[in-house]
Amino acid sequence: MTRSMTAFTRQEIKTGWGALSWEMRSVNHRFLEVYVRLPEDMRVLETAVREKITTRLNRGKVDCMLRFQPVADAEHTNLSLNKELIRLLIKANKEVEGMLEQPAVIRSFDILRWPGVLQVVETDLDQLQKEALGLLDICLDELCVNRQREGGKMNEIILQRCTAIREQAVHVRQKLPEIFENQRRKLLDRLQELTSEMDMSRLEQEMIYLAQKMDVAEELDRLDVHVEEVERVLQQDEPVGRRLDFLMQELNREANTLGSKSVDSQTTRASVEMKVLIEQMREQIQNIE
Repeated sequence: MTRSMTAFTRQEIKTGWGALSWEMRSVNHRFLEVYVRLPEDMRVLETAVREKITTRLNRGKVDCMLRFQPVADAEHTNLSLNKELIRLLIKANKEVEGMLEQPAVIRSFDILRWPGVLQVVETDLDQLQKEALGLLDICLDELCVNRQREGGKMNEIILQRCTAIREQAVHVRQKLPEIFENQRRKLLDRLQELTSEMDMSRLEQEMIYLAQKMDVAEELDRLDVHVEEVERVLQQDEPVGRRLDFLMQELNREANTLGSKSVDSQTTRASVEMKVLIEQMREQIQNIE
């Protein structure tokens, strides 16, 4: 299935430490170029991220960015109580109260202020990184689906242009006898104007030369072969962009030769129409992986 190099996707998940989100954007490029942007705490993932992308994609310029947004109330949700220390403080406070005549009432805030009672639960970076890589797989899946969906549309456009080129070639083949006969009449009229006694051998030579000049059978046959090859390549389940680009060069060469051999307006129009169709295909192929 044909795959485009142009696509975009975004995926996000919520974790206990905050929100993770990946954004991936790919555009056409001759080779595969990957640009990765990661938060400072996630820089260690760069090699793994590149490996995942290069395993799934073959061509295109890929921009990949990971964002991490800590939860808004992280300062509270990431706090825990050192309950063992609190019990020791309460026990010690009771002993002190027994030694005082007028002990002061201890407040909970006083206990919270004691060093070590409140503990900050640090982010589990290992787990967070695993979550990020798992989300990257989902993001890559969607990117590939989008590239394939876009490639399917390009496939249809190219096949339509192939059909149109084949129709132009059929039209030229059908018109060749008529074109040859018209040129033959023109040549006869020209010779009659030059002399009253026509040299039949000279006429025969001119007709042979004209037939050779007008012989575009090989060009039309090669156009058919190249169109068939384009249709075959489009069915392959592998990167085909470079091969299709080469076939466009071959198609364009035959269309140009057809135009250079043209001796009437119909063949010239067919040549021009073919080149327009080939250029339209080339524009699509520039985005095919």
